[in-house]
Amino acid sequence: MDALTDYMRELVALYPLGFVATTNADGTPNLSPKGTCLVLDAGHLMFGEIRSPNTLRNLQRNPAMEINFIDFLARKGFRARGEARFVARGETEFAQLIPRFAQWGELAERINGIVILAVREARLLTSPAYDLGATEEDLRAHWTRRYLGEPGGS
Repeated sequence: MDALTDYMRELVALYPLGFVATTNADGTPNLSPKGTCLVLDAGHLMFGEIRSPNTLRNLQRNPAMEINFIDFLARKGFRARGEARFVARGETEFAQLIPRFAQWGELAERINGIVILAVREARLLTSPAYDLGATEEDLRAHWTRRYLGEPGGS
């Protein structure tokens, strides 16, 4: 099992939007953004399930899951793969974990359960721009200008 690095844990704290991939019954991919992602510990990620019927159905059939997190300004991030399990509201473990989601206020009250990913593999992702010598500072500056609509951001 690959442990989540400090960088990975910090990225999830800064950008809790993870893109969760599961497999549909017909073998096609299901990709779903989850905005309540948190690090449980060095080997587990979790998110609050609010409105994810396809993801849950897919995990019941096949617990394999991948989550990708991206720092869109730095153009880097990581992917974490492993097996997921669902902890439903009303279970003791849910009661122990739900306080960790308090930062989402009223939205946390809508969490039906918690999906926990046991990370078996965690790998960094970087833009090919780094291969060409771009630095994180270069990319942050470029993409910040672009999002702000400033010159030099195209």
